[in-house]
Amino acid sequence: MSEILPASSMRADAEVDVAVIGAGAAGLVAALRAAEAGADVLVLERDEKPTGSTSMSSGFVPVPGTRFQRAIGVTDDTPELFAADIQAKNKGRGDLGLVKTVTEAIGPALEWLADNHGLEWHVLNDFLYPGHSRHRMHAVPERTGAALLQRLLTAAERQGIMVATEAPVTGLFADGRRIVGCRITRPDGGEEHLACKALVLACNGYGGNPELVKRFIPDMANAVYHGHAGNQGDAVLWGEKLGADLRNLSGCQGHGSLAYPHQILITWAVMMEGGIQVNTDGDRFSNEHGGYSEQSVNVLKQPGGIAWNVYDQRIHHFALSFPDYREAFDAGAIRRGGDIHALAQAISVDPARLEATIAATRQMQAARLADPFGRDFTTKPALAAPFYAVRVTGALFHTQGGLMVDENARVLGRDGEPFPNLFATGGAACGVSGPDISGYLSGNGLLTAISLGYLAGAAAMERLYDCS
Repeated sequence: MSEILPASSMRADAEVDVAVIGAGAAGLVAALRAAEAGADVLVLERDEKPTGSTSMSSGFVPVPGTRFQRAIGVTDDTPELFAADIQAKNKGRGDLGLVKTVTEAIGPALEWLADNHGLEWHVLNDFLYPGHSRHRMHAVPERTGAALLQRLLTAAERQGIMVATEAPVTGLFADGRRIVGCRITRPDGGEEHLACKALVLACNGYGGNPELVKRFIPDMANAVYHGHAGNQGDAVLWGEKLGADLRNLSGCQGHGSLAYPHQILITWAVMMEGGIQVNTDGDRFSNEHGGYSEQSVNVLKQPGGIAWNVYDQRIHHFALSFPDYREAFDAGAIRRGGDIHALAQAISVDPARLEATIAATRQMQAARLADPFGRDFTTKPALAAPFYAVRVTGALFHTQGGLMVDENARVLGRDGEPFPNLFATGGAACGVSGPDISGYLSGNGLLTAISLGYLAGAAAMERLYDCS
C-alpha cells in the first residue's frame, strides 16, 4: 500500500531529522552524508537484512577523473567526456542537466567514500565496457555488489547510523507538498508513525511489480526479472499521487546474458573479449557489441527466448576472474567441447550450422568478410578449440525511469518546482538512460545511486530548518 496520508492523521511514535527509505547503496550513501553533517538519521529497510539491487549488481561504478584512474595511467578522463558517452548511448534523450549533475558529483562522492569511510577502489582496466571511451569502472577489491553493500553497511555502523530492518514503509504523511513523516507496517501487523524533517526515497524502481512493468515496459513483460523482489514501485506510486514529475518510465536495464535456468549473470566481458551469441539453430542474430541491455530484447526474440554464449579457452580463463562466472562454472552451467562438433553436441545445436557460424567469424576476424550486423571482429583473436558455451536468456535487471530531481536531488513537481524536503536517489529517481532499453550505459544504476545519494544527504541536512 503506497498511500499518501494527511499530516493530521499522524501520531508520531518517534522523530528523526532525516529518514531514508531503502538500505542499498543509494540509501546508505545518503545516510552517511547526512549523518556526517550532523543529522539524526534512520534508514528504513523492508527486508530482514539489507540486500536489494546493490547486492545483486556487479558492484561496478563508472567514475571519471579520479586519483584511482590516474594511478593506472588514465589521465585524460573528465565529467564532460563521461557525459558525452552517456548521451551517445541514449541517443541524446537523457536529461542534459541531470547527466551533468551526476557526472560531476560521482568523482567527489567516490573519493569521499574512500577518504572518509575507508572504501577501497580499484579501476578495471582489462577491457572496456560497451559505450565507455575510457577505463573508468571502479569496484571494491572483491568485485561484487554484495561486497560493496557490506562495506557501506560497515561504514554506516561506524558512523552510528541505525538501520531498522523489517520496516516496510506503506504510507507517507504529507502537508501539501511537505512530507512530515511515514507509516511503517511491521510483518506482525503493528504500525508505527515516524516523523521526519526530510525524507530520502532510496527504494529503487518497479521491476518487481509485474503490473507496472507491463504498463511502462511491455517489451519486457515476459522477461525473467533478475532484480530484487522488493522493487515494487513505491516511489513512482507515491510520486504519482503527490504530483511529482515522472520521466522516462519506459527506460530500464536489461541483460542479454543471464545463465538459464541457473539465473547467474555471465559477465559481458565474454562478448567484449571475442565471444559470440548463437540461437538454438546455431546462428548469430545480432551485433553482440551493441550493448548488453538492448541485447536482452534480441535474445528474447530467439526461439524459446534462449541463446548460447560461445567462446574459447582463452576467454574462459579470463572470465574466471569474475566471481559470478566462477559461480556459474561451479554450478555446472558452463559446457565444453574439444572441437566444434563436440560443442554442438553438448549444447544440442546443428553442428554444420555452428561450424559455419564459427568459420564466418574467423573470416571477419581476418578482415576477409564484413559482419552483416556491423561488429568489428578484428580487435580480438579468432575463436579456437577447445570451445565453451553457456545457455542464457534475456532478463530485466532494474528500471531507469522515476522521479525527476534537481541538482540537489530534490524531487520536482509537474510544475517544475521542487518539493521542499523530499529527495530521491538511485532507482527511485529518473536515471540518465533516456526512455529506451538501448540507452543504458554500463554502470548507470550505481552511478545515480551513489552520486544522487551523495547530493541528497548533504542537501537534506542543509534544508532541515529551511524547508520553505
